[in-house]
Amino acid sequence: MPLSPTLLAAIPLAIWIYFFLARGNFWQLREDDIQLDPLAIYPRVVAIVPARNEAETIARTLRSLAKQNYHGEFHIIVVDDHSEDGTAALARNAAEISGAAERVSIHSAADLPQGWTGKLWALNEGIQTASRRAPDFFWFTDADIEHSPDTLRRLVFRAEKESLDLTSLMVLLQAKTFPERLLIPPFLYFFLMLYPPRWIADPKARTAGAAGGCILLRRSALQRIGGIAAIRSEVIDDCALARAVKKSGGKIWMGLTRASVSVRGYGTFAEIRNMIARTAFTQLHYSLFFLAVVLAGLYVTFLSPWFSFLAGEDPAWFLASTAICLMTVTFGVTVRFYGLAWPWALTLPIAAIFYGYATCVSAVRYWLGRGGQWKGRAQAPRGN
Repeated sequence: MPLSPTLLAAIPLAIWIYFFLARGNFWQLREDDIQLDPLAIYPRVVAIVPARNEAETIARTLRSLAKQNYHGEFHIIVVDDHSEDGTAALARNAAEISGAAERVSIHSAADLPQGWTGKLWALNEGIQTASRRAPDFFWFTDADIEHSPDTLRRLVFRAEKESLDLTSLMVLLQAKTFPERLLIPPFLYFFLMLYPPRWIADPKARTAGAAGGCILLRRSALQRIGGIAAIRSEVIDDCALARAVKKSGGKIWMGLTRASVSVRGYGTFAEIRNMIARTAFTQLHYSLFFLAVVLAGLYVTFLSPWFSFLAGEDPAWFLASTAICLMTVTFGVTVRFYGLAWPWALTLPIAAIFYGYATCVSAVRYWLGRGGQWKGRAQAPRGN
């Protein structure tokens, strides 16, 4: 027996009421605005930058790290993961130009062992290199991020003030090209929907997440979970690290910032598709059933309200229009966060279609043995 138009419109409305009221207020973006006060003692920090073929961005990243306005002991280790584009030489040159050559070390990573993902192996290499300095914190940062001069101070101050073991900032991604404007704000929106920051910070909640591009991790917390080796095969490494720290009793926090920005651009839809496809099927635990559920969920949540609205039948029309309003208002906050005009808030259903397509691509690549691609490596376990 087919469902009535009213019921078909009521289901997505119920979903959007839940998102609006009961999903940790994920859509109410809170930019990091902590008041910085002097610390009695500034912890020792070592920044570890895993870099594989990052010639286009490594210099800007390293210059921003060298300019950190931090009053404690601070060292930077760039782990060159078998780059073929001169990344190490460019990093060394940037350190010298910035007058930070004494604070910057360039380490060449050993061959990738079986069972490790590339980024985690590079981080592990950096941690081992930094061990003689006995840092209080490790700062994991990607090689394509330009940090504001006070980023480290903010991370350390929040970690010390709130006794955090893992402190993470979601940096601002590029939204300049048409594909970026259409698909990057939804990337942040969907990520926060999966990992509401309020739930991440709640010790009683199971949700654990982090933004891998900028993580400050207390060394004692890393030792408590058994080191990076404890998550060595994880493709979604940032959230796996946050989950391990929280499970061990540690306190974690994730916030947003527009002061630190990703300098990596996505000029084409294919580039964004590949970025999504790298981890999408991993997020679903490589399950065909979960893939079907997600695709159905995307349709019911983001597309069906518009079909009910356009059908124009009462009271389904009213229910659908209410769902569309909730969808548009909540996503509109993210759109404005990126400095885009309000009409972009109406494009979320189109983005949902694209993300569903990218997730299917992710699944196909996994089944073909090319899942979890990162810097030329297929890191997901081979599909059957």
